[in-house]
Amino acid sequence: MGTMFRGHFEHAIDAKGRTSLPARFRDVLDAAWGSGSPDGALRPKPPAPASEVCLILTPALFDPCLHCYPLRAWEELEAKIAALPQFEPNVVAFRRKYLSAAVECELDKQGRILVPPSLREHADLHKEVLWAGMGATAELWSKERWKAAQTMSEAELASFKAAIAEQFRL
Repeated sequence: MGTMFRGHFEHAIDAKGRTSLPARFRDVLDAAWGSGSPDGALRPKPPAPASEVCLILTPALFDPCLHCYPLRAWEELEAKIAALPQFEPNVVAFRRKYLSAAVECELDKQGRILVPPSLREHADLHKEVLWAGMGATAELWSKERWKAAQTMSEAELASFKAAIAEQFRL
């Protein structure tokens, strides 16, 4: 079992907004007790009671999806943001758009979370959703929007390949 969110998994979301967290993602939370940091390092902790295992969900700023953080990773992000200049306009905007929209979602005994209506609306979550592992965090997408986001034209693909090759010196 790893300590990072990897892979993508299709799940259903019901009319009440409940969706199951993939078993592999639950294993990561169980192993790490929601600990970690936005830089990708999850640190093992003793197992937490089920009622304390949760994800923080917040609307992505630039994509029609939700960002999903283990609690401790979110708390570390909050601490970093708290250290920034309080009245700097970009910091204020980020706090208003990203931090204020965050919701703490506990896992129930069936390994499900309840996604609030405002977050479901942002990501257009209906019937079929897709969980995407992003390392220390995850994303929650509508299945349709995920497919659309993965589609690239030949020109976009060529540009993407060049940028990745340069970034990672491949």
